[in-house]
Amino acid sequence: MQICDLTSANFGAATSLWIKAGLTRPWNPPELDLQRALDGVTSKVLGAFDVDGRLVGTVMVGHDGHREWVYYLAVDETQRGTGLGRQLMTAAENWLRDHGAVKVQLMVRSTNEAVLGFYEHLGYADSDVQVRAKRLT
Repeated sequence: MQICDLTSANFGAATSLWIKAGLTRPWNPPELDLQRALDGVTSKVLGAFDVDGRLVGTVMVGHDGHREWVYYLAVDETQRGTGLGRQLMTAAENWLRDHGAVKVQLMVRSTNEAVLGFYEHLGYADSDVQVRAKRLT
C-alpha cells in the first residue's frame, strides 16, 4: 500500500470512493471540495493506492491557522478492517503535525455509530460542542 498526494488525475476515483462510502451530499458537490483542497496551500488530499495502482482510500486534511481538520476519510469496502483507515489517519495527523498543528478535529454524523467507534478507538473524544452551519448559496 502506498499513501501519497492525490492530483486532479484522481478526481473520478476519489469522488466515486466518497459516493460509495456515503460521504457525499447532493448540496455539496465532492468535485468542488476536492478541487478546493488541491488548490489550497493549507490543505491536501492523501490517497492510498494498492499494488495495482487502484485508489482504495483517501483522507483530506487542512488547517485555517487556528484549527486543523480531517475530512473525507474513506476506505474501499474491500479494504475495510485491514488497518488502512488507521494508516490514513496516521498520515493525516503527520501532515498536520508537519504543518504546525497542535489539535486535530473532525466531524462525524451522530447516526454513524460504527465510525464513531473507529475514531474512539484511535483516541478521538467528543468535544462537547455543537457545530452550527449556514448555507451561503
